[in-house]
Amino acid sequence: MKTKNLLLFVLAIMFVGFASFAQDKKDKKDKAVFKEYDKGESFYYNSILKDVNAQEETKNKTKPYKFLSVDNDNENYPINIDDYTSVWHNKPISQGNAGTCWCYSATSFMESEVKRQTSKEVKLSEMFTVYWEYVDRAVDFVKTRGETYYNEGSEANAIPKIYKKYGIVPLDAYPGKEEGRKHHSHRKMIKELKTFLEGIKESGTWDENHVETTVKAILENYMGKPPAKFTIDGKEYTPKTYLNDYLKLSMNEYFSFMSLKKETYYEMHELVEDDNWWHASNYYNLPLDVYLNLIKETIKKGYTISICGDISEPGRNPQTEVSIIPSFDIPSEYINEDSRQYRLSNKTTTDDHCIHVVGYQIVDGKWWFLMKDSGSSGFDGEHQGYCFYHEDYIKLKMMNILIHKDTAKAILDEIIK
Repeated sequence: MKTKNLLLFVLAIMFVGFASFAQDKKDKKDKAVFKEYDKGESFYYNSILKDVNAQEETKNKTKPYKFLSVDNDNENYPINIDDYTSVWHNKPISQGNAGTCWCYSATSFMESEVKRQTSKEVKLSEMFTVYWEYVDRAVDFVKTRGETYYNEGSEANAIPKIYKKYGIVPLDAYPGKEEGRKHHSHRKMIKELKTFLEGIKESGTWDENHVETTVKAILENYMGKPPAKFTIDGKEYTPKTYLNDYLKLSMNEYFSFMSLKKETYYEMHELVEDDNWWHASNYYNLPLDVYLNLIKETIKKGYTISICGDISEPGRNPQTEVSIIPSFDIPSEYINEDSRQYRLSNKTTTDDHCIHVVGYQIVDGKWWFLMKDSGSSGFDGEHQGYCFYHEDYIKLKMMNILIHKDTAKAILDEIIK
């Protein structure tokens, strides 16, 4: 009896201790600190900009700066890639000094789709898509008499549109990079394109053929001319036959979703962002819980996701590679449709980066997502091109997704009747 009582006493002490620990963990509040951004240690300044400066013979001196960040350097997060259930994808590559995250994310997504549907492992050309994006954008600039937003950046939603119109090619057929460069750099190219188009607007010379021809010449000076034909395994393909006959991808099978409280749910609406320069209104709007569950179910079923949203947050730490919503921003239990829409309406949530969701794991009942990130800060941490997002970050800050229709069949069947 004494032994039994002693055992009960020990178990009671352990339970109290565990309960106390659990409560302490629950009540723990994240701290904010100011960190100094050491440009000499970052991937962008140490690799990308070094390549740009070497090619362009410039030496821009930069000073360190401070930024507000969550203090989580000594926290333990699930950052072991092997612990994640992942879907096949090509290894991460840097987009360099070019605002093309939208294309890297969605291209990587399409590569995973080819593997899923045909078992083929391919590396597609991002720059083939970027080339035609800038051409189409310039033509639209003429049609709207200069109202079209012309700059770097676009949406993952552009990929089905461009593939359907122009097809796609392998990376080997069109690297789209100046000879001698390690990384892409579009700084000078974009400046030249914008200067030309501003001159067109000032003079009112709205000649579509002239603009298209000149824009192509500028692009080809920096990126080279896209191929009309190429050969794979002894067979000749065009960009369109490569898409249809070799990759066997149908662009009609890809749909975009978002979650905006201000718009009617279960209908298509426009994503109002500068990067959506063609005003695509084919984004299916879902309630937030349905939107988040769709993301979870999609990756759980073995499909990947191209996802776009806001990464300019104190809860995102490139060094620890973790993105969370710290308690000093908003407690987890208060993240809902209202807090999400509040940030969208006051522009503290903007669509500034696209990445590729390639895996997941569940820790203490919460989902963590493995992300493939082509951005320069995605290469600042240990895992070089990978980062780890808590579900709260997705719920509050990530604005839209591009997925295959099959994983959203139940939702689409209710909307499209």
